[in-house]
Amino acid sequence: MKQYVVDAFADRVFGGNPAAVCVLDKPISDDLMQKIAIENNLSETAFAVREGEWYRLRWFTPGGEINLCGHATLAAGYALFRFFHPDWPRIVFHTMSGNLYVRRDGDLMLMDFPAFHCHKVPVTPQMCEALGAAPAEAYLDRDLLLVYENAETVKGLAPDFEKTKALDGYCVGVTAPGDGYDCVSRFFAPKLKVPEDPATGSIHCMIAPYWADRLGKSEILAYQASPRGGVMRCRILPEDRVEVSGYAALFSVADLFLPE
Repeated sequence: MKQYVVDAFADRVFGGNPAAVCVLDKPISDDLMQKIAIENNLSETAFAVREGEWYRLRWFTPGGEINLCGHATLAAGYALFRFFHPDWPRIVFHTMSGNLYVRRDGDLMLMDFPAFHCHKVPVTPQMCEALGAAPAEAYLDRDLLLVYENAETVKGLAPDFEKTKALDGYCVGVTAPGDGYDCVSRFFAPKLKVPEDPATGSIHCMIAPYWADRLGKSEILAYQASPRGGVMRCRILPEDRVEVSGYAALFSVADLFLPE
């Protein structure tokens, strides 16, 4: 089995978010996919199996399968365009979150995703204790999104990950107005054994609609302020969709030697 490690949301290696992409000749068991993800010990390992003119795509963290992952989708699209389908106009992925679409504009990879919704919820003492600073607002969909008033607060957060696990939502995103960007963010997923994810496409399906509405803009330039960093170009699309775009850089190509 071929495996590609791609740094997503970065224009050179050692930035953005590394994802492993396994391109399969045929489906393999959930147990084997989970073991490969644990062995890789990256925030995501994506598994792509061709089904006619599209691909079935699944994503596994070291802590289990997830229903939507942006950076591993970008990495999968990049690997398939580069090594398998350089002439295809777009890659169509069938996933747990419906159909996702990846196309290219030069070196930029553009992904068409479903939007998450910002259901406002009360700010609680548990949120403040878990993150170490009180947010101004809180919103919930698949993930919990906490909004702060300045970028320096977001950059300086040092969450208590055990307390973060007890919060509502699958994962926890934090965001604030940006310095040179429309917004900055960070993303924490300790429930999935990923304390901090370096550059996260899926949370921008929630962050982009929030900031688009707040700023009165249809296009958002976002920066994820992790140590590796990542830049996302986001655009609000019709029919409750979001375009999340970024660059990618190939780190490695490998053969996996798996049990028969």
